[in-house]
Amino acid sequence: MAPLQSFPSFSLLIVEDDQAACDILVRMVGLEFPGCTIYTADNGLKGLELFKLHTPDVVITDVNLPVMDGIEMAREIRLINAYATYIVLTAYNEKTIFDKFQQIGVCAYLLKPISFNELFEVIAKCSVESKLQRG
Repeated sequence: MAPLQSFPSFSLLIVEDDQAACDILVRMVGLEFPGCTIYTADNGLKGLELFKLHTPDVVITDVNLPVMDGIEMAREIRLINAYATYIVLTAYNEKTIFDKFQQIGVCAYLLKPISFNELFEVIAKCSVESKLQRG
């Protein structure tokens, strides 16, 4: 049996309005990264409020969210913390949406349905990048 890979602890905010998808993400990420603190929000405004409160290392967001979409939330978070790190999960493969997130600064842009192996790789990469940027 292979030893469990050690990974430094970090915090993660998942902003997803589909409750079933959010629950699965929380469970799978928690299993892969047991030291991770995970916060969740079901709309962009709640995501922004949780970011202000907890300043997580990485934000995973959908694009199409109620109250405030993922792009606007990311812009608002960027004003609070220039080093915020984003992973975008979306069903939209539109260049204009990708370009908007590129302007804001995104660590990864993944299309749904997602591969958990790919997501885990991206989370590991982005959490390390976040720690390096923050010093």
